Parts: sequence; structure tokens; C-alpha cells
Amino acid sequence: MASTTGTALAATAAPNALRLPGIILGVGLGGFVDGILLHQLLQWHHMLTSTDQDRVGVKYYDPNTVSGLEMNTVWDGVFHAVCWVAVLLGLAILYARVTHNRRAVWTSAKLWGWILGGWGIFNVVEGILDHQVLGIHHVHGGPHQAWWDTGFLVLGALLLIGGHLLQRGGRPFDPEAGHAAPRTAERTAGRTEGHA
Repeated sequence: MASTTGTALAATAAPNALRLPGIILGVGLGGFVDGILLHQLLQWHHMLTSTDQDRVGVKYYDPNTVSGLEMNTVWDGVFHAVCWVAVLLGLAILYARVTHNRRAVWTSAKLWGWILGGWGIFNVVEGILDHQVLGIHHVHGGPHQAWWDTGFLVLGALLLIGGHLLQRGGRPFDPEAGHAAPRTAERTAGRTEGHA
């Protein structure tokens, strides 16, 4: 009876064990996608490209000048450092919580659902805080920036919904045993019955 209760507790606690590291990984990875795609490859904005119109009085660094681009690049670097720390922290928590069969966790829909949810959280928080409240930059500045900012928020909401559905529909993952735990328990039970 005690082992059945312990198994039930492990099964219900398992998704929660992946929640925190998954969300933190998603925030960090979502930040990297934003920074690499929008800041570096497309060069649509940097961290401080709209501070000439912001709501907090941050000094404007014109990204079309060498000195302004240098300062924006420094702040992009700070942003990437925070994303890097988030990814390392998420991996460290995941490593501490998943003690057996660590490769199996990467195939877990639960983990990937939480990662997508974390990316959605990043988009929603960053989109509201930096684009709307502070106004320090926009997804793609110009006459249609409100549409780009809205699209960024909608993408964040879709990532949150998709992540929720993915992790909710995934099989439970026991961080102590990985996906192999139920099979091992079944084999042990079969051997015990054979010897009885």
C-alpha cells in the first residue's frame, strides 16, 4: 500500500518538477530568439532604439550613429547575458531535479510545454513592459509599430496556450526514474510473482 501511495505521489509531483526549469528555460531561450532574430539578424530594433519617444526619460542613443549603435549593442549584450543566465539556471534546476535517465526528459512533452509557456511569458512581459509601458523600443519601429507590437503579444499568448496544451497532454514524467520507471516496476513485479 505504501509503495502504491508513493508511486501516485511521484506521478502527480512529476509535472510540477519540470515546471520551474521549463519556464526559466523558455524565458531564456525566448529572449535569445528575440535578441538574435530581431536585434541582430533583422536589426529591427535594439534595447534602446525608441528612447527618443520613451515614457521614462532614458537618454536617446541614435542607432544610426556609431556611438549610438555602440551603446545599443552594450544594452543588447546585457539583455543576452540575462538570457544566458536564465538558460543556465533552468538547466541547473532541471539537472538537479532529474536524477536518472536524463536523456529521456528531452523527449517529454511536459518539459517542452513548459518551455513554450516560458517563451510565451517572455513575449507577453517584454511586450507589455518594454514596448507599451516603458516604450524603450518596439518590435519594428515606424508607422505600423503598433501592429508589430500587437503581433508580438499575440504570438506570446499563442505560445502560452500551445505550451499549456502540450504539457497538459503529455505523459507524466518521473524525474527520479525517467520514462523507464514504470517498465522497471512491471518487470520487478513479474519476477516477484514468478517466484511466489
